[in-house]
Amino acid sequence: MAVETALVAIGANLPRADGTTARETCRWAVGRLGRIPGMRVAAVSSWWESAPIPPDPRSPPYINGVARLEGVAEPGALLAALHAIEDQAGRARPYPNAPRVLDLDLIDIGGRVRPGPAPILPHPRAAARAFVLRPLFEVAPDWVHPVLGKGVQALIAMLDPQEIRRLPSA
Repeated sequence: MAVETALVAIGANLPRADGTTARETCRWAVGRLGRIPGMRVAAVSSWWESAPIPPDPRSPPYINGVARLEGVAEPGALLAALHAIEDQAGRARPYPNAPRVLDLDLIDIGGRVRPGPAPILPHPRAAARAFVLRPLFEVAPDWVHPVLGKGVQALIAMLDPQEIRRLPSA
């Protein structure tokens, strides 16, 4: 199998049970991504803060970023590894779009188009979300959405207004 690039969106907006902040959990997740067999972390974006989508007054802002992984990736196995990392962090899924201690979304693997089974590739909502596209641009500025045929810069330009800001390095 050839070496491929995988793009993984990282997000969190709740502290873990031990009090670890959302930003610290996102950094912790990057370390775990580097331990997935056959993959290595090639780049990590800045961290961004964004409002929940859809808006939810019960939900604090999210910390978001994107990691670019390189290696040999079978989509189902990579998705299972991401879910295992979420589980290690203590992720609960009480209802759709609930606040969470960690969310890892597989955005793309080597430009594959995969309508199913899970994971669907590219991620079906990635092109509409600033919290995915802005950090993705930092780690893969030449990425082209394999279904829409548009580059990440063009997709960013098409976005509806969304509350998002790059966080200072810490």
